Amino acid sequence: MPFGPRRRTVTTLVGDVAVGSDHPVVVQSMTNTDTADVGGTVAQVVALAAAGSQLVRVTVNNDASAAAVPEIVQRLSDVGIDVPIVGDFHYNGHILLAKYPDAARSLAKYRINPGNVGGKRHDEHFRTIVQIAIDNAKPVRIGVNWGSLDQDLLTTMMDENAARSAPLDARTVYIEAMLESALRSAILAEDTGLGHDRIIISAKVSGVNDLVDVYRLLAARCDYPLHLGLTEAGLGMKGIVASTAGLSILLSEGIGDTIRVSLTPKPGGDRTEEVLVAQQILQSLGLRSFTPQVTSCPGCGRTTSTFFQHMAEDIQTYLREQMPVWRAQYPGVVEMKVAVMGCIVNGPGESKHANIGISLPGTFEDPKAPVYVDGKLAVTLKGDNIVPEFLKILDDYVERTYGVAGGVGSNITAGV
Repeated sequence: MPFGPRRRTVTTLVGDVAVGSDHPVVVQSMTNTDTADVGGTVAQVVALAAAGSQLVRVTVNNDASAAAVPEIVQRLSDVGIDVPIVGDFHYNGHILLAKYPDAARSLAKYRINPGNVGGKRHDEHFRTIVQIAIDNAKPVRIGVNWGSLDQDLLTTMMDENAARSAPLDARTVYIEAMLESALRSAILAEDTGLGHDRIIISAKVSGVNDLVDVYRLLAARCDYPLHLGLTEAGLGMKGIVASTAGLSILLSEGIGDTIRVSLTPKPGGDRTEEVLVAQQILQSLGLRSFTPQVTSCPGCGRTTSTFFQHMAEDIQTYLREQMPVWRAQYPGVVEMKVAVMGCIVNGPGESKHANIGISLPGTFEDPKAPVYVDGKLAVTLKGDNIVPEFLKILDDYVERTYGVAGGVGSNITAGV
């Protein structure tokens, strides 16, 4: 359960995905392919969707990418992928959406950055995009970014602040400018005719403390659904830790309706990592359940063998690979907890707390591995086939506990 009540919002439909406080927090991702590369983009969207991304954003920055959008959406449909595709527009969105009406119809949502819609004709270009959204019954995300803030607005607010008898610090003015840009744009969109429930807002920054401050203020000033994320989270561990720190604070306060973890991928790295991290943040906070969780110990001098580490990894991988099938066949299986422990100190206790757990022998301990099912000792495994034997017990438990005949386990809640 979240630590605070969910902030109340209206509900915005993005394709068939409902976004808002009456619905689970949505996981979003973004491709890094050249959108004009239809085959490459389709392949990456398929991978992101298979990993669990509920919305996928693509760059639409030129004629070739805009022209490719309808074919991308059609090819995805042909292979049974119906994940909504969001178009990311900067500078020339008003031109591309008008020039390529099939792209405008194919996209499920338009992302607009008020900071780079277009200089002196900002409002005109913004209204053009919004009107196309209205004509095609599409929602928009007004996405303000720290790094591309409306400079005219910022300059005006800085000048006004300088004239105050007690000027605010620059950071405070910057944050206020972000909020003003987002909320002023939302009002302009509604004045153009876009429904209040067709707007999602984000105000992304790159620092954790700034992110928390911006979204706390934004959450208090509107009831639009909010999309959370650090705008440039970073590479690897830094990006994962920073995103987790920032998003967890806000989500625990009930703030946030969609999230994205904007990791910088390693060259040739797996783009789906950002989806898995976002899911794990939500699952660790108890807000969503995506896959059974594996509890495993970190190891110590009692576990000089790496066998249990490999087993924990093998089981986690096995669970993730099975989930596309299991999720459809076994309602509630995403709530299952599995323990893989390395010795007798905490092994039996943690195994008893899990739905199913195994306590492997530590160094100099008896070469046997007790398996606990629903808190009770079920069997003790020995020999060289502990892993396949445990996986067989795991499969049998899933079928027996979550199958149609067995029903959903008594302590399992489905549908999150």
